[in-house]
Amino acid sequence: MALFLKCLLGAAAVLLIALLSKSKSFFIAGLVPLFPTFALIAHYIVGSERSAADLRATALFGLCSLLPYAVYLLAVYWLSVRLTLAATLTWATVAWAVCAGLLLLVWTRAHAGAL
Repeated sequence: MALFLKCLLGAAAVLLIALLSKSKSFFIAGLVPLFPTFALIAHYIVGSERSAADLRATALFGLCSLLPYAVYLLAVYWLSVRLTLAATLTWATVAWAVCAGLLLLVWTRAHAGAL
C-alpha cells in the first residue's frame, strides 16, 4: 500500500508539471520537482533508524546536492539556445553526473572518519 501511495504522488507530480507547462505560469513547472517528497521519505527513514547527528549529516549532504542541480540548470539555460533539446538535456545530465560524482568523492573523503 505504501508503494502504491508513492506511485500516486509521482503521478500527481507529473500531471501537475504537464498542466502547469501548458499554462501562462509555465515556469512554475520547474518548482514542482523541488517539492521535497523524496527528502521527506529519506529524512523520516534516517531520522527513525539513526541518530540525530546522522539526520543532520543527511540534511547537510542534501543541501550540498543542490550544487549538481544548479550545474544542471545552468547547463540547460546555456545550452538551450545552442543545441537541440535532446543534446541540451543529454549534456546537462552529463554535467549533473560529473558534478554529483565530484560531490560524492569530496564528501566521502572529507567524512571518511565518520563513515
